[in-house]
Parts: sequence; structure tokens; C-alpha cells
Amino acid sequence: MIILGIETSCDETAAAVVRDGKEILSSVIASQVSIHSPYGGVVPELASRQHLEYIIPVIESALEKAGVSCEQLDVLGVTQGPGLVGALLVGLSAAKAMAYALGKPLIAVNHLEGHIQAAFISGGVPESPFICLVVSGGHTALYRVDRDGGSRLLGATRDDAAGEAFDKIAKLLDIGYPGGIAIDKLASGANPEAIHFPRSRFDKESLEFSFSGLKTAAANFIRVHGPPASDSARSGAGSYTLGDFAASFQEAIVDVLVEKSVKAAQQCGLSDIAAVGGVAANSRLRTRLAQEAASGNFRLYLPPVEFCTDNAVMIASAAYRIWMRSGPQHGMLELDAYSR
Repeated sequence: MIILGIETSCDETAAAVVRDGKEILSSVIASQVSIHSPYGGVVPELASRQHLEYIIPVIESALEKAGVSCEQLDVLGVTQGPGLVGALLVGLSAAKAMAYALGKPLIAVNHLEGHIQAAFISGGVPESPFICLVVSGGHTALYRVDRDGGSRLLGATRDDAAGEAFDKIAKLLDIGYPGGIAIDKLASGANPEAIHFPRSRFDKESLEFSFSGLKTAAANFIRVHGPPASDSARSGAGSYTLGDFAASFQEAIVDVLVEKSVKAAQQCGLSDIAAVGGVAANSRLRTRLAQEAASGNFRLYLPPVEFCTDNAVMIASAAYRIWMRSGPQHGMLELDAYSR
């Protein structure tokens, strides 16, 4: 079965052709980083306008690279939500138009289900239910996922998502966008214990997250101690380096993400954990999870780094699983986008 996946939930215009949910025939992504970088975050109106410009060339490029014609497609899969409504509508409209013109089935995919599916693109799927940490700029949540694709929310952030906290502190430091990537690079080789930032854990059994307090603590630290010194020189005995600040801030986020993921697996009596979403590309998070997996007797599933951020391969793969689980969906040309 050959599926064309389309993804436009935020600031990446993506299309991919995937066979049987696993074999990647093509993957094309048009990034908008340079457009949003001056603002330190995604501007929804600009994102929607760029999707309109990119969507047709990206789809055509994906089909060409796969060596597949529109008529050879069996199914189309598209992100319906959550995301930016204006951005979602561009991909959704293109997918509905193609499905109608070609007489092909259309599968609506939840963006988070796509991310979850990304963890298994290059490997096997757990035989039993598993814990999935979904962590990105817009989401930080833990789910129990069953083999049939059904999921139950175990805990989510009460305020900021982890990726949002990375981006906002990176903007405050003026180190570039996306913030998570910039902080990850600065933290490499630095001291994660140089500065103690708070960890929000709530009660002992809680699986909820909170990063607004950490963000405020980091901003207050800069206000009290002044801007960080460069990593090559300290301005005085009491100064701190940008690398140490980045490593300490990153460690505060990673500590909580890893701790609660392991706790969720223990509470549910499960031995498989997956971590997905843009923040799952963070090198420190991947290292810490791998260390816990090696010593904690659970299996870890991580997407390849290139499939952590938004992409259409995960949408096509999820569409395949939905098709195999439920078969054709009806009334798909009337479906609408949803933001949450």
C-alpha cells in the first residue's frame, strides 16, 4: 500500500511517500526557520502564508523523488490537528482536493499519533502496551499506548511545554531559534551542575509537568547575576558561562522528563518507553533515557533524530496503521482542522 502523507501543523511544510507504513520512498520538508527566526518563535500568519507557497511544490517533489504518480497512490494521509488552524487548513485543503480529484481514500491523522508512530519507523513495535513521552514546543505529556493504537493520557504540563521553555530562554539569551537546538549545542561539554535550577515535581505519584517556574527562575538568575560570560573567558570570580547556564537549564528539564517517564512505566507495570517530538532530538535527553534503559530493565524506542521534528513520514505511517485498524473512513471531505 502506497500512502502520501501531508503535514502542515506548524511551520514545516512536509510531504512523504511511504509503502506499507515502513518503507520510506521519499520525504520532503520545506523549513520556515529563517522566516520565524527574527521573531524568536513561530508567527502563525506568516506560517500559513508560507504553507500556501510551499504546499504544491513539496507534494510534487515528494511524488517525483518516490517515482510514484498520483494514480499509483492508494491512500492519502493528512494531519488534522492539533496545531495552528491556519497552517493545518492548507495541508487539509490540499489533501481533500487531491482525494476528491483522484477518487482516493483520505485518512485524517492526529498530529500526536503521528509523532508516536515515528518511534517505530526504523524498528519494531512493542508487543505490549507502552509508555510514550510526547515532548515538543507545543506538547509535554505522558500516554499509555495500547497495541491497537488506543491511548490514555497519564499526565501533561500544567503550563509551558518543555520546548516552549527552551525557546523562550533562548530568546532571552539571544542565542538563536529554534531555542532547543541552540541550548543543546551550548550545553555540550559544559557543567550541568554549575547552577541549581528548580524542578517541579508536585506530589510523589504525580505524572504532571510544569516548566513556567523554571523559566521564571532562569530569567531571575540572569536579572540578578547579569548576562553570562562567554565560554572562553570569565569576567570575574562570580561570573558564569553561557555554556554552564545552558547545560544547567537543560538538565533541569531533562531530569523531570526522564524521572516521570520511568515513574509512569513503573506505575503502569510496563517495560517499554518511547520518547517522541522535537525535544526527543535533544542529545542529553536521549543519553539519559538510554542510561536509564540500560540500568532499569526497560526497552527504549526513539525515532531517528530527523524524524523527531515535524515530518510527513510519521503521518503516512500513522495513516497506514489507522487504515489497517479501521479501514476506510467516511465523510472525510467534510472534515475540519482542530487546534487542540
